[in-house]
Amino acid sequence: MDANTNKVMIDRDDVVMLLIDHQAGLFNLVKDMPVAQLRNNVIALAKAAALLDIPVITTASVPEGPNGPMIPEIHHYAKHAKYVAREGQINAWDVPGFVKAVEDTGRKTLVMTGTLTSVCLAFPAVSATAAGYKVYGVVDASGNWSRMATDLAIARMAHAGVVPVDTFAIITELQQTWNRPDAMEYAGIYGEHVIPNYQLLMESYTSEQE
Repeated sequence: MDANTNKVMIDRDDVVMLLIDHQAGLFNLVKDMPVAQLRNNVIALAKAAALLDIPVITTASVPEGPNGPMIPEIHHYAKHAKYVAREGQINAWDVPGFVKAVEDTGRKTLVMTGTLTSVCLAFPAVSATAAGYKVYGVVDASGNWSRMATDLAIARMAHAGVVPVDTFAIITELQQTWNRPDAMEYAGIYGEHVIPNYQLLMESYTSEQE
């Protein structure tokens, strides 16, 4: 990667992944995208973080209440993820322990998701941006109760300096190259979780080679 490219592309060695409030109860409120796709995108991020050894910090909003527990796949695939409990705060960035967990990594680029998008993602995203972090909000790994609410949340975040991205784009940017020994593991993530037709692409290629 040349010097000019490095100024605009993500430095994966500076990234922390924040997976916020992906909870069973809150998933019931998601109407702007299929819940199965939302769940798959979150799983894809967890798997990619494990492959790249990117720090992962999770948190949940009153998981003992109707918001429900976190989906188990996150900590199953990203076994190194650190969970930070809250005491009722809606904005995860209002939790001193959550902010400290981010600070302790020494990293300043945040790849952030949250269900619901206009609250669980938008609130900490704009707060972290104001605190001097570079924040990428992964919109299709952050479900919301309506398309309009998502559009408004994206506008609010972008106005505050958050960069809206999608799951496929952020993982490929972190992957950087196919010239790596674990390249096929990324292809597997894309085909299994993010873009089902990617699996067809791989099958077509394999068939042609055979």
